[in-house]
Amino acid sequence: MEQNTLSVQAIENGTVIDHIPAGLGLTILRQFKLLAYGSAVTVGFNLPSQTQGKKDIIKIKEVSFSEQDANRLALFAPEAVVNTIRDFKVVQKLPLRLPDTISEVFRCPNTNCASHSNPVSSRFYVKQQNGQTRLKCHYCEKTFAREAVAES
Repeated sequence: MEQNTLSVQAIENGTVIDHIPAGLGLTILRQFKLLAYGSAVTVGFNLPSQTQGKKDIIKIKEVSFSEQDANRLALFAPEAVVNTIRDFKVVQKLPLRLPDTISEVFRCPNTNCASHSNPVSSRFYVKQQNGQTRLKCHYCEKTFAREAVAES
């Protein structure tokens, strides 16, 4: 007898970030301050996926993402899909693409950067080099691997 069960409960209205590579759900939750909305958030880790083997998923009740918000996620999970949910149905799927710039998400890892001593919002220019995502700080103009910026 085959049983089909949902690993993560459906939401009536909101956003579902699906196909997050396994292990990155918590990073995305933290980096993008998804708990700050004050809405119910459901997270599934290491769920079965036909295409990825395992995946993470994040569901945020009563919150909608713009295309710009969704594309910021591409820095961590370019294969993720942001689904807009209305009345328990997917009404829009936003495939992700890297933005040209990203602001107010990361802090520059260069401790000598002007952004550390001045009250300014961080801002990076996003580039792809040899299959790697690189971020160039607007203020100090140094270029870093995405991982170095995300960890600072």
